[in-house]
Amino acid sequence: MNEEVIFGIGGMGFVLFILSLITIVAVVVISQVLKTSRAKAASMAEIARDEAYRKLAEEAVKVQQKIAEEQQKIVKDLSEMKERINAMEKMLREVG
Repeated sequence: MNEEVIFGIGGMGFVLFILSLITIVAVVVISQVLKTSRAKAASMAEIARDEAYRKLAEEAVKVQQKIAEEQQKIVKDLSEMKERINAMEKMLREVG
């Protein structure tokens, strides 16, 4: 009878030990899965943010190119106007 009590207590201790190990392993696995999912979500957010910055940079380059083209057009128009004004001044000097 005494041996049954010892084996009973030992068996319960063994079961409690195994359950404790299973609980610890389960907690660690769940914790790692959650950390991995958080890291993946953060990575996806970073990729999305980088993509938005890339699009913004592309748009800025396009706008800068358009501004440069418009400035060249303005320079051309101003030089034509300057030539016309000089021609009118020359004509006014000759007439007057």
